Amino acid sequence: MGSGIWSTDVYSSAARYRAATGASAFAYSDSGASTTHPDLDPFGVTRECRDSDEHPDSLAVAVLFDVTGSMGHVPRTLQAKLPDLLGLLLRKGYATDPQIMFGAIGDATCDRAPLQVGQFESDNRMDEQLGQILLEGGGGGQMSESYELAMYFMARHTSIDCYEKRGKRGYLFMIGDELPYPRVSGKAVSKLIGGPRQRDIDVATMVAELTRKYDVYYILPAGASYAGNAKVLGTWRDLLGQNVLELDDLDAVCETIALTIGLGEDAIGLDEGLDDLAGLGSRAGASVSKALAKLDRGTLVVSEPLDGLDA
Repeated sequence: MGSGIWSTDVYSSAARYRAATGASAFAYSDSGASTTHPDLDPFGVTRECRDSDEHPDSLAVAVLFDVTGSMGHVPRTLQAKLPDLLGLLLRKGYATDPQIMFGAIGDATCDRAPLQVGQFESDNRMDEQLGQILLEGGGGGQMSESYELAMYFMARHTSIDCYEKRGKRGYLFMIGDELPYPRVSGKAVSKLIGGPRQRDIDVATMVAELTRKYDVYYILPAGASYAGNAKVLGTWRDLLGQNVLELDDLDAVCETIALTIGLGEDAIGLDEGLDDLAGLGSRAGASVSKALAKLDRGTLVVSEPLDGLDA
């Protein structure tokens, strides 16, 4: 995966066709589907982000949404603004060869689709995989979702050349409003991802392993059920430090992701990025500036790899 070139013209043509025919951008979910789309099933797979002649300097970017409860509308918002994200990354040179994976997070204790993971793509197939996400809207009602299971998958079931060849971490954005469970359940891993049953893993240990491979960000948008919740923010800040971003405008999520990558790649400073947004006619500048002010001084410093992690 990861071949091809993104085309805004192709995206716009598809959007016009859907508008003319009454089709949904999330046709799989809106058709009444109740299970994970086969192309997004995490069982027994590894997702790869590879260099190629077409994209020799690939950069892995994963965006995973909590699609339970009040968060179910987030993918729809991002899909509508996907050209803005790609425009900033590509036309403004924030990243040379980004390959983007979309996925969704639910609750492994009760949901029908607790984890959905797409492929890393460079072209309009990323729009197609967004359309395959099941917007389940369930959740367990206990202020926790299975973020830790998603982190396990990203740490152990993705293979990315930017890290493996060049020692450069990819980017992982989780957009949600709840807590992770305190441990990665070995039972849930075996059932949903595959492999022999193993011991549970403490979530902090899982984060330490994951952040070897990815710069990890948690975005909590306004309008979510637990926006501003001190327990949610405190727990995630204990795990990710300054890489917890409070966003006061959900419509700014694409711009926030793009500028975060631009800052992380040292392609821009925050003021330059905000100027880029203004030049594109975006009204997200104030929200993005507030969310990213701390990152302008540099991204999260990750400690050296820890010994003794569970295999």
